[in-house]
Amino acid sequence: MFPLYDENPTRITPYFTYGLIGMNILVFIHEVSLSNAQLSQLLSQYAVVPQELTTDFSREWITLFTSQFLHGGWWHLISNMLFLWVFGNNIEDRLGHFKYLIFYLACGALAALCQWFIGINSEIPSLGASGAISGVLGAYIIRFPQARVMTLIFLGFFFTTIRIPALVIIGLFFVQNVISGLVTLQAAANMSVQTGGVAYWAHIGGFVFGVILAPLFGLFRRD
Repeated sequence: MFPLYDENPTRITPYFTYGLIGMNILVFIHEVSLSNAQLSQLLSQYAVVPQELTTDFSREWITLFTSQFLHGGWWHLISNMLFLWVFGNNIEDRLGHFKYLIFYLACGALAALCQWFIGINSEIPSLGASGAISGVLGAYIIRFPQARVMTLIFLGFFFTTIRIPALVIIGLFFVQNVISGLVTLQAAANMSVQTGGVAYWAHIGGFVFGVILAPLFGLFRRD
C-alpha cells in the first residue's frame, strides 16, 4: 500500500517540502558514491550513534539533525520521500514555510532522542527522515482526519488505485509501529536501518511529538 497523493488543495507552493526531498536525494546520491570505508566514516560523523551521544552530548547533539538527511538504502529513501511528498505539502500550507521547517526538524530530533533512550549504549548508527516524517503524519491525522488519499494497492501480480481515508493509512502506520516496537523492545538497542532493523521508537516518538507540537505551531489557526 503506497500513498500517491491526497485530495486537499494547498494555497501556497510547498517549497520547503520540495527542498527537503531534494536535499535528501542529493545526500543519498553522495552516499552511494562513497566507498565502504568512506560511508562508514560519514555515518560515524553525521548519524546518531547512541553511545557517543550519551558520552558527549555537547559535541554530538548536532547529529540529531544531520542524521535526518541520511538513508540506509534506496527503499528507505523512496518510501520516506513518498510519504513526505504526499503529506508534507498540506502541513507546510497550514503552518507556513518557516514554522513547518522548524516543526519538521524538531520532530526529527525528538524522534531520534526517543530511539536513543531505548538503547543509550548502542554503537549502531541511527539515521533517516522517518522520525521527522512521522511528526508530519501525526500533524496530518489530527488536522485532516477525513481526508482521502489516492493509494496504490498491489494484488499479487496486479495493482490498482483506490481512495483510502488518511485516518486508516496513518492509523495503521502508528498501530503497526507500536506493536512492533513493543515486540522488539528488548532488541531495540541493536536495531538500525543499516542492520536491516527499523527504528520503531523513533517513528512512535516522532508521531506523538507531531500531534503535540503541531497545534502549538498554529496547525489550527483560522484561515
